[in-house]
Amino acid sequence: MTTPDSDSLLAEQLLRLTRRVHRIQKRQLHERGLGVTPAQSRLLRTLAHWETPPRMADLAERLEVVPRAVTSLVDGLEAGGKVRRVPDPANRRVIRIELTEDGVKTLQELRDVRRAAAKEILAPLSGEQREVLGQLLDTLADGPC
Repeated sequence: MTTPDSDSLLAEQLLRLTRRVHRIQKRQLHERGLGVTPAQSRLLRTLAHWETPPRMADLAERLEVVPRAVTSLVDGLEAGGKVRRVPDPANRRVIRIELTEDGVKTLQELRDVRRAAAKEILAPLSGEQREVLGQLLDTLADGPC
């Protein structure tokens, strides 16, 4: 049985773990010289899930940020050659964002960074503990919103 104190402790532990993951990923992004920020890497990962290039408003909605924030992220990624703005073939007034070849390569490197961060974080756990943690995380992630 959980108590309010144990729930608070668990919440704090989850927040500490999330911050640690972000710190490790940020460090590895810097060490590998990928030239993207954690926010830009999130945008690239999100962009990769669309079958057709999304509008900036679509990205803002998916990322749960204001459209201006997406504009700034896209500006930086476009300057780095990772994305490009393209006109919508059905409505030339609409601009869509697509990955460039360099952006696709960067995504693969980002996946490597995430795997390395996970390996570093999970290193102290045994195989059995990792399995249990995976089951617990699935339960939490798949729960109702």
